Amino acid sequence: MAENITIQVVYALPDTQELLSLVLPAGTTLGQAVTASGLLARHALSLETGRFGIYGKQVKPEVVLRDRDRVEIYRPLIADPKEMRKARVAEKKARKASKTGA
Repeated sequence: MAENITIQVVYALPDTQELLSLVLPAGTTLGQAVTASGLLARHALSLETGRFGIYGKQVKPEVVLRDRDRVEIYRPLIADPKEMRKARVAEKKARKASKTGA
């Protein structure tokens, strides 16, 4: 087993992306890696309430990382996707009703 692992930590915003490569001791958890990256502090995010993944699959901060993993810090949702879909459907029905009724 290697003494160190090399990973990437990425956080994407709508207009920019931050990607950091880190060399950490083997056995490092995802939570330890994102804390070491400094991205949580820089973007006022929390390890307790944040959502994280490895290569697009959501995982918990306690997961032990492997060499060459890409850790992703997910942004909080601005709106509930279900509620947004309901609003779009209601808007479409309203437009359709106004065309047929007017």
